[in-house]
Amino acid sequence: MAKENSFDVVSRVDMQEVDNAVNQAVREMSTRFDFKGSKSSITLNEDNLVLVGDDDFKLKNVKEILEQKLVKRGVSLKSLVYDKPEKAAGDTLRQKVDLIQGIDKDKAREMTKAVKDSKIKAQVTVQENQIRVSAKNRDDLQAVIKLLKDHDFGLPLQFVNYRTF
Repeated sequence: MAKENSFDVVSRVDMQEVDNAVNQAVREMSTRFDFKGSKSSITLNEDNLVLVGDDDFKLKNVKEILEQKLVKRGVSLKSLVYDKPEKAAGDTLRQKVDLIQGIDKDKAREMTKAVKDSKIKAQVTVQENQIRVSAKNRDDLQAVIKLLKDHDFGLPLQFVNYRTF
């Protein structure tokens, strides 16, 4: 029997790096002159962030500071989904930011279709929130990785668990 090679395509966010970026952003906000006496804040929950700003301008600044820190820590901004800002207590604005973990069914179908349409000799199976790609030839796997990297699916993709059977 011929050897089978495979790898998994996942979309994960390193929560420790997000926590570090949030802490750095909060520290920067506490030292900046334009945030003196402001009620602006960033809160990290299980799978989302909550940004609070005094007004639209301050909320935009909070978002920019957070994004700068996330990029420096290697967290892709594609994994952030912003809700609309809403009024909060004390004349402030609150905005919820969801962190995407895993590949949803629709994106998985889109990726599977892209691989099948490319005529690369590889099998694609969807497993919960990740995709497994297997092929007999390693070059085919490399071609699939290049195809998925070149196509923008709106998610940060990682290629893990490379195996040879």
